Amino acid sequence: MDKMKLVMVGNGMAGVRTLEELLKIAPDLYDITVFGAEPHPNYNRILLSPVLAGEQTLDEIVLNPLSWYEEQGITLHLGRTVTEIDRRRRVVRAADGTEAAYDRLLIATGSTPFILPVPGKDLDGVIAYRDIADTQTMIDAATRYRQAVVIGGGLLGLEAANGLMLRGMDVTVVHLGDWLLERQLDEQAGSLLRDSLMQRGLTFRLGTQTEALIGDENGRVSQVRFKDGTVIPAQLVVMAAGIRPNTALAESAGLLCQRGVVVSDTLQTVTDPRIYAVGECAAHRGIAYGLVAPLFEQGKVCATHLAQFGIGRYQGSQTSTKLKVTGIDLFSAGDFMGGEGSEEILMSDPHAGVYKKLVIKDDKLVGACLYGDTVDGSWYFKLLREGRSVADIRERLMFGESNIGDVGHEGHSKAAAMADSDEVCGCNGVSKGAICKAIKDKGLFTLEEVRKHTKASASCGSCTGLVEQLIMFTAGGDYSATPRKKAMCGCTGFSHQEVREAIRDRHLTSREAVMQTLEWTSPDGCPTCRPALNYYLISTWPHEAVDDPQSRLINERSHANIQKDGSYSVIPRMWGGETTAADLRRIADVVDKYAIPTVKVTGGQRIDLLGVKKQDLPAVWQDLGMPCGHAYAKALRTVKTCVGSEWCRFGTQDSTQMGKDLERALWRMYAPHKVKIAVSGCPRNCAEAGIKDVGVIGVDSGWEIYIAGNGGIKTEVAEFLCKLRTAEEVLEYSGAFLQLYRLEGWYLERTVHYVARVGMDHVRRRILEDGPGRQALWAALQAALANEPDPWFEHDKARVDLRQFETL
Repeated sequence: MDKMKLVMVGNGMAGVRTLEELLKIAPDLYDITVFGAEPHPNYNRILLSPVLAGEQTLDEIVLNPLSWYEEQGITLHLGRTVTEIDRRRRVVRAADGTEAAYDRLLIATGSTPFILPVPGKDLDGVIAYRDIADTQTMIDAATRYRQAVVIGGGLLGLEAANGLMLRGMDVTVVHLGDWLLERQLDEQAGSLLRDSLMQRGLTFRLGTQTEALIGDENGRVSQVRFKDGTVIPAQLVVMAAGIRPNTALAESAGLLCQRGVVVSDTLQTVTDPRIYAVGECAAHRGIAYGLVAPLFEQGKVCATHLAQFGIGRYQGSQTSTKLKVTGIDLFSAGDFMGGEGSEEILMSDPHAGVYKKLVIKDDKLVGACLYGDTVDGSWYFKLLREGRSVADIRERLMFGESNIGDVGHEGHSKAAAMADSDEVCGCNGVSKGAICKAIKDKGLFTLEEVRKHTKASASCGSCTGLVEQLIMFTAGGDYSATPRKKAMCGCTGFSHQEVREAIRDRHLTSREAVMQTLEWTSPDGCPTCRPALNYYLISTWPHEAVDDPQSRLINERSHANIQKDGSYSVIPRMWGGETTAADLRRIADVVDKYAIPTVKVTGGQRIDLLGVKKQDLPAVWQDLGMPCGHAYAKALRTVKTCVGSEWCRFGTQDSTQMGKDLERALWRMYAPHKVKIAVSGCPRNCAEAGIKDVGVIGVDSGWEIYIAGNGGIKTEVAEFLCKLRTAEEVLEYSGAFLQLYRLEGWYLERTVHYVARVGMDHVRRRILEDGPGRQALWAALQAALANEPDPWFEHDKARVDLRQFETL
């Protein structure tokens, strides 16, 4: 029997989710053809903002790669816009003439951005923010221009503004409403969000209407004029003022369209039952949904009818909004604005950045608005959907599910307290039971594995913490019953953690003692385990364990950075990036004397001398007279700074002095991996402190500390740790965190991966909540670094074998 033909117009998240559901229940019913207007496979549109901000790459947000379409036997036409539906012949036709016949047609054309009808809207540099092309245009513009204006203070506008700011642009957000995200937040939460974003460097013009965009002589936008007559400069204008269902194709085919392509509860168009519509282009009972969760619900119902099962009805969605705007957690659901006959329960702590509002009517929760602390958002949403009375728990309702004793759940975490039917991932409609079953049945042990098999946490990411709890909650027993660990190397069956614990608990102080005690299969170890063992020994027992230079990697043995041609680079240390004329003269003299071919300023604000011959290294160090032999080690690399309040008109704190103090205190510190620190004198963050292992940002009242950032292959934004008042506190808290990392991190594990493994809550308990413990960690680090030799100048004390530099 010949297969029926299914054609889908649109290659976005809602449409492809429908195909995924269809292929699960009826994999052999259709020959499927997909037309996508963009030249890309299905990708996560929600994650365009992290791409713009430099936190992810385009490859990382692809949901279904080209290989998936091939494996499913789907004919895929990319970069082809369908312009005609011939309902009589049941054929669709693309602009380039490509045709495809259908027995069933699925329209999933999504939405189009709303462009303000103002003069100048067609100027070069005026764009919407909807797809990969728009994102790339903004990334390119950020490399050439300085001033940007984002029109629209909704989620998309704020994410665009944040991404452009992180890429170095001065950004003004123009919003017609009186507060930000007025559809998702009440006025107080919107004001808190505005204040927080202003501290990070964004500028806002609220209650402001754009009148015209003004161009320069080259036809590019150069200014924005408002109704009140004021004008501000702008070389890039991003329109993020809303979206409209994309119904042009459906209307041209004679399908009824009212606020979208009108569909029934089976997602069939009311005009032609052979044609279905899902996603932002569809209007169901007069509503066109723009959130992911309802669109995926539509896809699941639509798939059952395409599969000819004839079951399931889509009856609309009660929606909640759980967002993470530039690192700030937000949640809202129901009628959170309140109204006649309703009561409001409020909790506000502006200093801690927490605001909660619950709206109750007739003893039922009818609305919730949460800012900063959204951990109980899904529970409030469950109460709201179920419509159960909250009279018996009203006094404790504000304090969350864990404080309610009569809900029938037990456990020590949010994950344990949830029922299997409770929804964890609203974007993808994944319940706790589905996640736990996948973890057990498939032996999943990492977040990436759970994302791959269930799609939980794969969209907006706001449920990531809860999914991680479920992994620990579900897989924890399996770990102890049937350990599945990764051995340090082939010389042993012990993991990094077990080796660290053995060194500490058995007071082992030499590589030989570790290998003998733990019965290493190779008496000399291997290049993988020897550097790790050496680090664990000297970090656990400083000044007692014997450092073995021959167990270090080549850069640490030679105290220089080996290059691809066999030469070396030398980076003399400049405290906080500050230098003097005398130091610069010494560097210039060394370059001339030893014929060093390349001198380059690094991203860490240091001068790199590249191409030094190995035999010249000791003499180069001696002539420079500047440290540091740790610049190439698994150790503190540099502390990057801006000029701060001493010179900058925006500076609020002396970042240069703070950077010098940190670097002088920590420069001899070995660690599991390289450590980079940055200090910015104001929230404009010119030193890029937000992607460092420790980032320090000056604010009017002191300093904000961020940890576990990474600017490497995969950029990771640092997480906020605390706010401090004094420079002495910055040293103590930063040093305590780094000492905790030194003692608990695995060798070659960056801080971002260490914190992901142990959890941010663990770090906060050790650093923020345990004052004496924090002070002890800081004191231990100072003791460990006391009298630590500089291998460039204290060769004997540092056990540097100078024979390695002699030519044969």
